[in-house]
Amino acid sequence: MKIEPNGAAGAYLREHVRVGAALDVSSPRGSFILQSGERPVVLLSAGIGSTPVLAMLYALAAARSTKDVLWLHAARDREHHPFRAEVRHLMLTLTRGRSYVCYSKPGSSDKMGEDFDAAGHLSRSVFDEGGVPPEADVYICGPTRFMAEMKEALTIFGVSPERIHVEIFNGSAPMTPGVVGTITRAPHLPKGEADTGPLVSFARSGIAAHWQASAYQSILELAEACDVPVRWSCRTGVCHNCESGLVSGAVVYGPEPLDKPADGNLLVCCSQPIRDVVIDL
Repeated sequence: MKIEPNGAAGAYLREHVRVGAALDVSSPRGSFILQSGERPVVLLSAGIGSTPVLAMLYALAAARSTKDVLWLHAARDREHHPFRAEVRHLMLTLTRGRSYVCYSKPGSSDKMGEDFDAAGHLSRSVFDEGGVPPEADVYICGPTRFMAEMKEALTIFGVSPERIHVEIFNGSAPMTPGVVGTITRAPHLPKGEADTGPLVSFARSGIAAHWQASAYQSILELAEACDVPVRWSCRTGVCHNCESGLVSGAVVYGPEPLDKPADGNLLVCCSQPIRDVVIDL
């Protein structure tokens, strides 16, 4: 099966990348990684969203994991089912590994029970049929709408939100307008505003809120809770769309960005304050 990259990225690759070309490749970054512990693992993907969870499956196979591992995947048909044979082979190396595949439009030559397990879309009912353990760590990657629907269905099914891990499929769509755009709501204090913790002041928005490490993973999340306009894309500190001025104070990064921001700036998507800060947003 040949898989062609789509969109602008695919057009660029087809035009510029040839056999023998030298490519600069950075090391991976982000928080979409397997969690420690012995809880069951559910890998939930659609389309080429299978790519990052395939890496997880390789890691589980290499470690000879004895965890319950279930891969739920949604595709149109066998011709649009990437890594089909690869996943089947890896599952055979796990003592407690299994998969459940849904084809939305199976082809005439696609065989139920061999190529796929059910016709239609992944839904809440499939969790029962596929035997999803409610206590599992679940890793989701796919189109934005698919991930939103799966998160909602998993929550109704009984999976705790803190055990649902997602990888943003498309970094460009969720970008917000930035400090010069029009926003629908005026900046405000977040719900449940505390009176302890470092004070994060968004200078242009006239909002100052206390940092709560238990509620937010990054200053970006606090800004969003306050409806402070800020640009972002990948949320991993690599793309620099969220780079903003740090008027005063200090932050730490988690994950550590590949490229540091300019002196006097910060990356709000992956930073946390270590004392009171004032940010030019």
